[in-house]
Amino acid sequence: MSPYPSLVTVSALILYFVVTINVGIARAKYQVPVPQTTGNLDFERVLRVQQNTLEQLALFIPALWLFSTYVSPIWGSALGAAWIVGRIAYAWGYYQAAEKRGPGFAISSLSGMVLILGSLVGIILSMVK
Repeated sequence: MSPYPSLVTVSALILYFVVTINVGIARAKYQVPVPQTTGNLDFERVLRVQQNTLEQLALFIPALWLFSTYVSPIWGSALGAAWIVGRIAYAWGYYQAAEKRGPGFAISSLSGMVLILGSLVGIILSMVK
């Protein structure tokens, strides 16, 4: 098996770790005590990035591995790298203003959908053979 999907998986987990750390930093910066999750819009955007990234990881990681197994580890890894770039753009934009999250969301959503649908096609084709 190719090491590239593993590298993409670790990169995605590092990205999640970074956005999680950003929540702790934002708590201190905007003085939002635990367990409070509302009250400061700047903090709420940072928290939303972390929550949305976690939600997306539940779809992304299995789709990455299924695509890499049934279609192509190289193409799966390239789509996975695009997903990571999209999530970084999403976070960067959302940290600034909610309206700026769109391009990153589009990039990560499109690459994620290709991974999911491609996995389905690859699995079906392997069953037909």
